[in-house]
Amino acid sequence: MREKVLLPLCLVLSFIGTYASPAQSNAPAQAPQEQEFDTARIMIDDYFVLRVRGIKAYPAKRRAREIAANIKKIATNRQIKTESIVVVESELASYIMAGEERILAVLDVDASMEQVDRKVLAQAYVSKVREAIEKYRHARDPDRLLKAALYAVLLTVALIGVLFLLKILYRKLSSFLESKYKKKIQTLQIQSLEIVKAERIWTILTSALRAIRLTLIIVLLYAYFNSVLSLFPWTRLLAYNLATYVFSPLREIGEGFLNYIPNFIFITIFIFIAHYLLKLIRLFFAGIEKKTISFHGFDSEWARPTYKIIRVFIIIFSIVILYPYIPGANSPAFKGISIFVGVIVSLGSSTAISNIVAGYTMVYRRTFKIGDRVKVGEFTGDVTEMRLLVTHLRSLKNEEIIVPNSLILGSSVINYSSISREQSLILHTNVTIGYDAPWRQVEAMLLTAAGNTTNVLKEPKPFVLQKSLDDFYVNYELNAYTNAPQVMPQTYSELHKNILDAFNEAGVQIMSPHYEGDPANEKVVPKEKWFTPPAKRPKDPGTSK
Repeated sequence: MREKVLLPLCLVLSFIGTYASPAQSNAPAQAPQEQEFDTARIMIDDYFVLRVRGIKAYPAKRRAREIAANIKKIATNRQIKTESIVVVESELASYIMAGEERILAVLDVDASMEQVDRKVLAQAYVSKVREAIEKYRHARDPDRLLKAALYAVLLTVALIGVLFLLKILYRKLSSFLESKYKKKIQTLQIQSLEIVKAERIWTILTSALRAIRLTLIIVLLYAYFNSVLSLFPWTRLLAYNLATYVFSPLREIGEGFLNYIPNFIFITIFIFIAHYLLKLIRLFFAGIEKKTISFHGFDSEWARPTYKIIRVFIIIFSIVILYPYIPGANSPAFKGISIFVGVIVSLGSSTAISNIVAGYTMVYRRTFKIGDRVKVGEFTGDVTEMRLLVTHLRSLKNEEIIVPNSLILGSSVINYSSISREQSLILHTNVTIGYDAPWRQVEAMLLTAAGNTTNVLKEPKPFVLQKSLDDFYVNYELNAYTNAPQVMPQTYSELHKNILDAFNEAGVQIMSPHYEGDPANEKVVPKEKWFTPPAKRPKDPGTSK
């Protein structure tokens, strides 16, 4: 059985020896310690036994793991005495045996690594194996484990007591400082300039006290776990490596920070320059917005959106420049997250981008500005706010209408205010009167009603158009100028009231009959019935009541 196990290993070793011999290679012969073989440590609990060599077909880690399992198997069988562990020599290897149980085989390649004779190395391995077995058995002695458990309980009780005392001490110290010194802390100031407020100073002191308490708790917990874990053989190695587990990340962070300092300086300087460049650009466009700086053909309303566009381009340019200097920028994880975020943004931002483009398009097309009375599709109102994605309107009913900019760009927009700032806006209304009413009288009454209406301009003068001569009536259109588009509904309402009064006073019927016959009574309201209750007659301006 031993020959069957060793035959493949010997073939591999002989191949390695043939490949490394000067007769079969043009390369100079390497010293045994310079040949590329992987090695692994054999550990029993926290005790280092020895180091073994491996080959590609039989890696060192696998060999070390199997030898460690053999040692533990022998150590758990207390009937096997350590004195029975001996070396059995053969032509191919020196076997370390415990009775009929084989622990490991010492090969010539192992001896070449140590540069000693194979038999000498095997005897040294026997001593190390015996010592490892004795330590393994001693650490698992029942009396020793019982004592370790008792020590662990005592340490746990002591930790709880110390933490409880620390909590009480912290509360008493906080109360003492608050009662004695909180009111005495004054704001740090130079004349009338406040440097640090008293509340801020107190916050710093309490934070420092909490940091000290947290540090003490961490130190206590570290000492507790290190002591408890070192009591038991199964966790002793973890206890010895606990400091490494805790401080290795901190050391790596510190080393990484030190290595990152040149990049950090570059990023800081670049951000500083970009920040002040943006401030200069903002001041420049603020001057254009306030009209202290002017350019021919560049409206002041364009200043703010143009600044936002330039700011976005500067930020994007800065990100492109700084990207290679960001820690971990070239790592696969960072690249993967960047691609994922880019895909999410591209899939979910198509509507947002279209609204942004529409918003800037409207600004540069001078569609409207804040305060204008506009009609977008079926929505009519005053522009109260223009945002990057939406536009806010206040309707005639004092409702807030939020319209996406893409909808505005794709719809027809009526701006009642833009022309009225330079030219007057025309209000128009239609009335149909029968052919029996003289058209000159109708036009005169309509012009009289327009003249009596508030917010209707005297110049240019109102005018009347006869739109059509229909089968049973004439369609008249009254047109009147106004420069107050914000109160169009009120102006229209007053104009219609004045038209009704004028026609009723003149006894002219406002109706469009489909003739079967003339009515018995004229369809007008006589003047004496204009204020029939519950209508109230207006007060005489000459009286006080």
